[in-house]
Amino acid sequence: MDGMADVFDRKQRIAVLGGGPGGYEAALTAAQLGAEVTLVERTGVGGNAVITDVVPSKTLIATAEATNAIGEAADLGVQFFTRGENGRAVRPEVAVNLQAVNQRLLRLARQQSEDMKSNLIRAGVRVVQGDGRLDGANRVIVSAGQGSKATDFDEIDADTIIVSVGASPRELDSARPDGERILTWKQLYNLADLPEHLVVIGSGVTGAEFASAYLTLGAKVTLVSSRDQVLPGEDEDAARVLESVLTRNGLNLLAKSRAESVVRDGDKVVVTLSDGRVVEGSHCLMAVGSIPNTAGIGLEEAGVQLNPSGHIRTNRVARTSVPSIYAAGDCSDVLPLASVASMQGRTAVFHAMGDAVQPIELRNVSSNIFTQPEIATVGWTQRQIEEGIAQGEIYKVPLAANPRAKMQGIKDGFVKLFARTGSGTVIGGVIVAPRASELIYPITLAVEHRLTVDQVAASFTVYPSLTGAIGEAARAMHLVKI
Repeated sequence: MDGMADVFDRKQRIAVLGGGPGGYEAALTAAQLGAEVTLVERTGVGGNAVITDVVPSKTLIATAEATNAIGEAADLGVQFFTRGENGRAVRPEVAVNLQAVNQRLLRLARQQSEDMKSNLIRAGVRVVQGDGRLDGANRVIVSAGQGSKATDFDEIDADTIIVSVGASPRELDSARPDGERILTWKQLYNLADLPEHLVVIGSGVTGAEFASAYLTLGAKVTLVSSRDQVLPGEDEDAARVLESVLTRNGLNLLAKSRAESVVRDGDKVVVTLSDGRVVEGSHCLMAVGSIPNTAGIGLEEAGVQLNPSGHIRTNRVARTSVPSIYAAGDCSDVLPLASVASMQGRTAVFHAMGDAVQPIELRNVSSNIFTQPEIATVGWTQRQIEEGIAQGEIYKVPLAANPRAKMQGIKDGFVKLFARTGSGTVIGGVIVAPRASELIYPITLAVEHRLTVDQVAASFTVYPSLTGAIGEAARAMHLVKI
């Protein structure tokens, strides 16, 4: 009886494998709820998302936005001049010091990682550096990684294990990255100078974001897309606007083209397409997807079911096929977004510890593509409505007619709203605009709380503002008698 009492009296033990957004949120939430928490991380708290992916890439994009703002300032009547030796005004060139940019973004990433680690330690989480793997359903084995001190935690027994080991860039045998000329998105930040000609293989989110950023920074960019548009699978109107902006700014888009091989030839790269054409550049970015870091960490031996792609199968509370094991983030079979990973981590802990749980509803997740302009989406898509999967009406407001957009010199973009036929409930939306990632939130709230277009229209928007276009769309949808 005394042994049973000890089991019920002791804190719940939770081991978190991987310190990315999902693992970090899981560990922090569990500690706040009173659990005994150990987090095992190989490279640093924050994982790839903070150290080599989301934080550095979006910092690079912020620099590109600043460069773009300077370039477009003349349209607003702001001109930059300096005085030459003869006293005449000379327009200076806008130069980008890529080495300084990369040093700054890597420094910010390290600072963010350290801040997250400090938060965990203050909350009472034990942070262990090393390589972790499962030894059954209730134990994690830590092998000391480079510079780690894991001797006290070689074997971690746990009531619950949360796996959040992330994913890595996919590599092709015909285009092996060398870290100097043929690069993955993790290796871009080693560049000291702006690429003379960057060839980007892959026109998905990662490829489009980096193509947009480096084009704005001043590099010549060629984008190789195997599909007939940039961002295949995204809203077609949004992809069309982005493609128009990019090509207008000098992007060389090779649509319906597939890269057969990429090889280095001295200080250049040679990209051979499947139709025999050859593209030469100074550097090549391989943006052909990612693979989950689930191999060799004991998942299958513990009974955890994986998809053929290697992703961990989870239900709506992030639980795997093994009751004591949960999964969060890019290693799971859910949307590969940092916000979703964080929600999965919290949801897993709430469920494991018997707290109130609201299952994840992916339909309500907003996402953003950080190109210029940005593309933000939430809810059902226009394609699903047109195919009859969802019953809805569509209304689009071009930003060119918005007074605030005119003041800011914004010529491209739109707000698109989807509402259910009959009830007028907002079921989705798309925004293409600068800072669309900020503007999508009102539509996300409407989708989450099932507001009608009339309820959205009844809310005041600031005049003038870009969010005024959301109100305008909502008012128009009332007039069309949904």
